[in-house]
Order: sequence, then structure tokens, then C-alpha cells
Amino acid sequence: MPDDSDSPVREPPVRGVERRNGALVLHLAGEIDLYNANEVREALTEALDAAPTRIVVDLAAVEFLDSTALGVFVEARSRPGRPELVLAGPQRETRRTLQVSGLDRHLPVHDSVDDALHGD
Repeated sequence: MPDDSDSPVREPPVRGVERRNGALVLHLAGEIDLYNANEVREALTEALDAAPTRIVVDLAAVEFLDSTALGVFVEARSRPGRPELVLAGPQRETRRTLQVSGLDRHLPVHDSVDDALHGD
């Protein structure tokens, strides 16, 4: 039987949720893909149900997004009566994924959470 002691343990993608200035900030990290996108979906659903004025998805610590993760953002964006949904602080590779997919044309992308909280 192979020794799995050296295989990395994946951290959960949702690292925290906080309320700031009437908005809800969802902090994500690591790789978000088919295997853990449902955790992000559930966190976004809870955020949407809390009815903040704006939901900021903090991507500063996200290293990778796959198409499943992008689909989660599209689903949240498509929900009727939802608060404003914005993305914040993507690293270079994550920003590139948002650009290539075209999602950056449908969801505002800010350089930081602070910019997203105060931007229009």
C-alpha cells in the first residue's frame, strides 16, 4: 500500500466570512475546483440569504480557479433579487482566468477588498 503521508492535505476553500460597511466579505483561498466548489456555492448561498448590500468575494489567496468555480460565481450572479456581487484582489493567474473566461465583463473585479467595498 502506498504511503500517502507526503500528499498535501487540502485546506477548505472558504477561510472566513465577515460583515463590513453593510457588505459581506467572503474570503477564499487555495485551489477552487470541481472537488470543493460546492463549499463555495454553499457559502455564497448563505451570503445571499443574509441579504447584505454587497457581497465581496476575496480572491487574494486563491491560486487556481477551474470552470466549476467560475460556474459557481455565474450561478450566484444569476440569482434573482441578489445583492451586488463583486470580486476582489485576484492574483495574476486568477485574474487571467477571469479575463479568458469573460467573467470579468459580467462581474466587477477590484484590486482589493477595500476597493470593492468603496467602489461603485
